[in-house]
Amino acid sequence: MKKVLAVLIAVALAMTVGAAWAEWKPEKNVSIIVAYKAGSGTDNTARVLSKFATKSIGQTLVIQNQPGGSGSIGWTALSQSKPDGYTLGFVNLPTLCSNIVEQLGDYKMEDFVPICNHVNETSMVMVGKDSPFNTLADLVAFAKANPGKLKASTNGKKASNHIGAELLAKSAGFTYKAIPYGGTADQLLALRQGEVDFSVAKEADIAAMVSEVKVLAVFSESRMASFPDAPTLGELGYYSKWYGSARAIVAPKGTPQEIIDFYAAAFKAAMEDPEYIEAAAKAGVTTLYMDPAQTAKLLDDQYKFCTDEVSKLWD
Repeated sequence: MKKVLAVLIAVALAMTVGAAWAEWKPEKNVSIIVAYKAGSGTDNTARVLSKFATKSIGQTLVIQNQPGGSGSIGWTALSQSKPDGYTLGFVNLPTLCSNIVEQLGDYKMEDFVPICNHVNETSMVMVGKDSPFNTLADLVAFAKANPGKLKASTNGKKASNHIGAELLAKSAGFTYKAIPYGGTADQLLALRQGEVDFSVAKEADIAAMVSEVKVLAVFSESRMASFPDAPTLGELGYYSKWYGSARAIVAPKGTPQEIIDFYAAAFKAAMEDPEYIEAAAKAGVTTLYMDPAQTAKLLDDQYKFCTDEVSKLWD
């Protein structure tokens, strides 16, 4: 009888523990690593989401900016964090993947567990407001007439915006000098101050400075509603595929599935909040929620893109 009672008690305890674990929720503040400096496009979009996700998560989300190395410093820290649900991070695609392909970071794709995608943003070619170039044709003509003289600021060597500039240059048949900065915020400051001739960045990156730049073209298969006068590169006979950046939320390898599921549902609820939708629109944030499985495929596809296409840009 005692053995039977002991078994029943053990089963009851296991069921209780299992039920509690299935209902996992954070009991303290959650750190969100952003691998770029405050004021960058990633930082801005992360802060817009975090403000509203606090309601569905039930705890404060604390942004930790760890810039440097084209994202590698922050992503290394994220990959080495405890998989306990209290440290998450944003990863930028395709930069995360290109860093791994180019062996620029101390991490690999398997070091991150996808939670959800947050944004999917189209890249754009832009110049400063006082630039003599008013069309992409003007810029390309100058570049071809003056090989290597044109300068472009990037968010890091072989990072997302550098890839965009290279896709443009290769497809348009010109050469230029790429100047890497610590991130998109510094890259665009250099553009606005006239240190360089052009840049490739995304809509959210310039949300607070639209009046200070001129968008000459977009990496899209159709014109963007927010910039209807900017032609697609394909229209002009250049790179005809969509290109841009995704920003996904991931956890360190080893994070239990119950925790992943909790955050996937919580962030989804935040992205569907009408107040978030309004704030995101004002900030130029292009929200595209993907669940863990869809985000895993996105990561795989971006890694393949970097392996098959991006790696050949610098051959």
